[in-house]
Amino acid sequence: MEELSEITILGLTLSDFLGRVVYLAIVVVIALVVQRFLVRALHKVLDNSEIPSASIFINIVRALLWLLALLSVLKPVFGVDPTGFMAALGVSSIVISFGLQATISNIVAGLGLMIGKVVQPGDQVSVGTFSGEVVDVTWRHTVVRGRDGSEQVIPNSVLNTTALTRRTDLYAQDCAVPLAIKKGSDLVRVERDVLGLGGDLIKEDLDPQKPASVLFDAVGDFNITATAHFYLKPGASPWTARDKVIRAVANCDWIA
Repeated sequence: MEELSEITILGLTLSDFLGRVVYLAIVVVIALVVQRFLVRALHKVLDNSEIPSASIFINIVRALLWLLALLSVLKPVFGVDPTGFMAALGVSSIVISFGLQATISNIVAGLGLMIGKVVQPGDQVSVGTFSGEVVDVTWRHTVVRGRDGSEQVIPNSVLNTTALTRRTDLYAQDCAVPLAIKKGSDLVRVERDVLGLGGDLIKEDLDPQKPASVLFDAVGDFNITATAHFYLKPGASPWTARDKVIRAVANCDWIA
């Protein structure tokens, strides 16, 4: 036993070293347990409140929790005074911030977007030429998923300074099919053909709560332009649906 007591690790006796390791392990386990229950509770609170539920809020809470855990082990495990550590951290953070300007800008912009409810998960938006559903707002970026399954990752700082169009569900589900019709055609028949022939081919993808329609846009010198609107279920491909409708009416005698 005397030989064991004389063993030193990193300048500490074996018993002192093991004591610090056990203390550190206990703090880590407690932090993990608290994090698990805190994240669950925060999800419920966000879901039941008017505050949008996004990972940026969860990640900030996680960061604060682990910062508290770190401060609680500094003195007993590492022998570092927490007050001095925070003072040093305050000075070094000024230097670090210059190298993390983009990250800090994205975090601040993300909080502004969420608190101001500019965007939140579930919104249908258009940013530039890309349209889709907002999936999440993280520390650095906002994820927007298109109808084709592709995801656009947009930095929060860019999204905060870029024109954004929030779309309604009706607009997001619209599969618009442009048509050119011969002048003199029976427009009632045109509408019947488009909705009948085209609608039958894509009926499995149509939203039964939103009826399809044909809107006649303009009369030109040689033809009449129109747009057929088919409203699809979530997850249905507008490109496939549009292809089927066009194939269905391509041989109609009223096509210009």
